[in-house]
Amino acid sequence: MTESAPVDPTSTDAWKQLAGIADGFTPDLRGWFDADASRADRYTFQAADLTVDLSKGLVTEEILGHLLKLAEDTGVADRYQAMISGEHINATEDRAVLHTALRRPKDGAGLVPEKGFVVDGQDVDKDVHATLDKVFAFADKVRSGEWVGVTGKRIETVVNIGIGGSDLGPVMVYEALKPYVQAGLEARFVSNIDPTDVYEKTADLDPETTLFIVASKTFGTLETLTNARLAREWLWKKLADAGVLADSDDARKGAVAKHFVAVSTALDKVAAFGIDPENAFGFWDWVGGRYSVDSAIGTSVVIAIGPDNWREFLAGFHALDEHMRTTPLEQNVPVLMGLLNVWYSNFLGAQSHAVLPYAQYLSRFPAYLQQLTMESNGKSVRWDGSPVTTDTGEVFWGEPGTNGQHAFYQLIHQGTRLIPADFIAVANPGHPLKDETGDGAGVEPGQDVHELFMANFFAQTKALAFGKTAEEVRAEGTAESVVPAREFSGNRPTSSILAPALTPSVVGQLIALYEHIVFVEGTIWGIDSFDQWGVELGKQLALQVTPAVGGDAEALAAQDSSTKALIEKYLALRK
Repeated sequence: MTESAPVDPTSTDAWKQLAGIADGFTPDLRGWFDADASRADRYTFQAADLTVDLSKGLVTEEILGHLLKLAEDTGVADRYQAMISGEHINATEDRAVLHTALRRPKDGAGLVPEKGFVVDGQDVDKDVHATLDKVFAFADKVRSGEWVGVTGKRIETVVNIGIGGSDLGPVMVYEALKPYVQAGLEARFVSNIDPTDVYEKTADLDPETTLFIVASKTFGTLETLTNARLAREWLWKKLADAGVLADSDDARKGAVAKHFVAVSTALDKVAAFGIDPENAFGFWDWVGGRYSVDSAIGTSVVIAIGPDNWREFLAGFHALDEHMRTTPLEQNVPVLMGLLNVWYSNFLGAQSHAVLPYAQYLSRFPAYLQQLTMESNGKSVRWDGSPVTTDTGEVFWGEPGTNGQHAFYQLIHQGTRLIPADFIAVANPGHPLKDETGDGAGVEPGQDVHELFMANFFAQTKALAFGKTAEEVRAEGTAESVVPAREFSGNRPTSSILAPALTPSVVGQLIALYEHIVFVEGTIWGIDSFDQWGVELGKQLALQVTPAVGGDAEALAAQDSSTKALIEKYLALRK
């Protein structure tokens, strides 16, 4: 299928109007709030369980009107419908993009497209739920103790071996939902080909109670298969050292069959590794790695939290999918947040975007979003192969609050760069604790610690928005020579996302929210947000360089002078 050429956003009247406003634009959040008592209400929206306050953004009704027109002119709503219907909007790979199909409810009630829709000859709903049922059945066996290792002991630790989308999503969700993990079960995650990773993750494990999940669609990912072989050698050695594994190929094969499963569609390679193909869980070409956490890639987390919680997780995704599909653009949270990102990056010069979760269980969320956002929208050509006509993508980064406050907030508050920031928090913590002693200097005995935490969440967005004037600083008796250093300009844009609690559903909602934000931006820029050719060249060159690193003189001589000198230095240092 050949897609039509994307609309050049810079050719639209909306873009030209926005460019005119941006020229000489002077935001005034203090003035805007003073002049408009309804601003907070007007710019606060609901998406499923997420309350999203955009009122501290650098936006006016005029700006928002032009942004919404830009979304209409570039066909955001139509392209979203094309995506969920299975059209091949991944142009460079000629594939459908159907991660939204992974969370469509089994009963099919009210689905659009209708239940049983067929894409490229495949009954999507049927296959998705057949795989999901298979994953659930396996998870129940592990959780109940029915599935045991080669010596008959129940599984206590699940080690997921994958990289990129086969790691970042599962580890983030596992950390986010730790309160839901079954007692006596633990998950660990190996991704880096640095041998330290697999060594440290297995060093204190009992091989008799460890299950490895090798997550690689093609069962050929270099890092993943290297780590899988290291894990297999570890298993064999530790079992043999314990005197429970005979020195025979059949015994070793039997151990792998009980301690390894796969998430892959390459069943021949799975079998060659020693894994029973019946214990391989597949997914499809229309699921990109960074969009795959709610597929069989999440098997490790399904085992940890259980099928019922996973169903709630999927329902959270679907709730945001439906919000995206059915909500008018002017009330549509992913659309509005995506449009604001375009405004900040393309018109106000922002180059990065901070994601600041005030929830320790979301500590891995910024790292997850780095792949989701930057692998999707870090493109310099449009989906028809023509050059982009404007900047694309933002550098996403962040840390949990309040840790970040003591690290990099200085730059956000008083630096010279505009850094839009998303603040994420929950009203009810996983572990409500009180400081029974207090400090005698403001923290009273019995203080609810989550309230202290949330006070920082609210205070930071307030400080970023409204700042502190020189007059306010002087009124505190500050020496005149220090006044400039203690002045805060304000007008630093933030979005606040507040949820009732960090439930499986809310985690699904948060992921889907950012998936759709990425989609909105990519559509406006006219790029294919679902390929990732930029990751390929380095991997190809690594295979060419490997012989040189191993001491092959001919391969070393073929390198450029810088690479050759670095490898020579490495070889001299390597003991």
